[in-house]
Amino acid sequence: MRRLLCTTLLFSAGLAHAEVPRVATDIAPVHSLVSMVMQGAGSPDLIIPPGASPHSYAMRPSEARAVAKADLVVWVGPSLAPWLEEPMSSLAQGAERLTLQDVEGIRLLTNRSGVAFEAHDHGDHEGDDDHAGHEDHEGHDHGAHEDHGDHGDHEGHDHDDHGDHKGHDDHADHDDHDHDAHEEADAHAGHNHAPGALDPHIWLDPQNAMVWLDAIAASLSAQDPENAALYADNAAQAQAQLVDLQADIQAELTPLRGQKFVVFHDAYHYFEARFDVEASAAISLSDGAAPSAARLAEVRDVVKDTQAACVFTEPQFNAGLVDALQDGTALKSASLDPIGAALEPGVDMYPALLRDLAAAFTSCLAE
Repeated sequence: MRRLLCTTLLFSAGLAHAEVPRVATDIAPVHSLVSMVMQGAGSPDLIIPPGASPHSYAMRPSEARAVAKADLVVWVGPSLAPWLEEPMSSLAQGAERLTLQDVEGIRLLTNRSGVAFEAHDHGDHEGDDDHAGHEDHEGHDHGAHEDHGDHGDHEGHDHDDHGDHKGHDDHADHDDHDHDAHEEADAHAGHNHAPGALDPHIWLDPQNAMVWLDAIAASLSAQDPENAALYADNAAQAQAQLVDLQADIQAELTPLRGQKFVVFHDAYHYFEARFDVEASAAISLSDGAAPSAARLAEVRDVVKDTQAACVFTEPQFNAGLVDALQDGTALKSASLDPIGAALEPGVDMYPALLRDLAAAFTSCLAE
C-alpha cells in the first residue's frame, strides 16, 4: 500500500509539472522577464543565445525543437526578429504567441533620423498616453520626469500607426548621401533601420518591462490556471524590484543630464529617453554594418560641435573608429551591450543588464 501511495504521489507530481506551459523566448532579456514570472513553476527556453544577433539568426536543432514543443512563444516581435515568424508558423502552429511590441500600454519610439539626433522631430507622436491602463506603475515615475516636459514627445507613439510616420518625411534629406550604406545595413541586419520605423529595442525601458510582466503572467495563467496566483505574485514582486532599480538608476544618472556623447549604433533610445540622457549621434546605421567615410566625417563634426566627452562602443565594435573621431581631442569610451551578451541568462539577467548600462554611462560621463 505504501509503495502504491508513493507511486501515485510521484505520478501526480509529474502530471502537475507537465501542466506547466512550455515557453520559448527570443532574446535573453525577454527570457529573464519570463523566468521571473515562472519562478517556482518552471523555466522558459531561450531561442537566440547571448552574443548572437537577434536580427538574423539560424536556429540550431535544439532551439528549433524548443519552438516546436512550445505552448507559448514570447518574443519582442517582427521589428526585432522578422526571420522568426516563418519558423513559428511552421514549427509552432498550435502555440500561443505573445508579441511584446503589440502589448497595450508600452512606450514605443521610432528610429531617429540623420547623424545629429537633435534635429529629429518627435512632434507627430504627442498626445498619446503611453501607459494607458497601467496607472499602477506610473506614480513612482512622475516625480522623476515632471520637470522635463520637453521629453514627453518621446512617449506618445500610437500602436495603430507605427507604420505611418509622415512627420519624418522631412528628414529624408539627412541621409541621402548614405542610402547605399543604409540599404546594406538593412539587408545585413534583417530589420528596418529607416527613419520613422519602429525602434525594436523596447526592453531597454524598464517601464515597458513592468507592463510586459503583467502580460506574461496573464498569458501563462490562461494556459495554467492552477498556477495563476503564483504567476501574478511573481510578476508583482518583479515589478517592485524594477521600480526600486529604476529609482536607483534615475538617481545615478540625473547628474549626467546634458552631457554629450556618441553611441556606436542607435540602440539605446528607450534607455536614454527614460532617464533623460540623450545621445548626440550614432557612428553606424546598424550593429551589422561599418559606417561609411562620409558618415564618420559627419559624426566627427558632431563630436567637435557638441564637445562630446564620450563615445560608447559595443563588443563587436572596431576600436579604430574611436581614433577616427578624436580630431585632436581625447574621447573617453565605455562599452554598452543592449542584449547582455556577457550575462548569464535567468531571473537576474534583466536587472543586471540595466545596472551595467547605468554603470557604463556613469564611468564615461561623470566628471
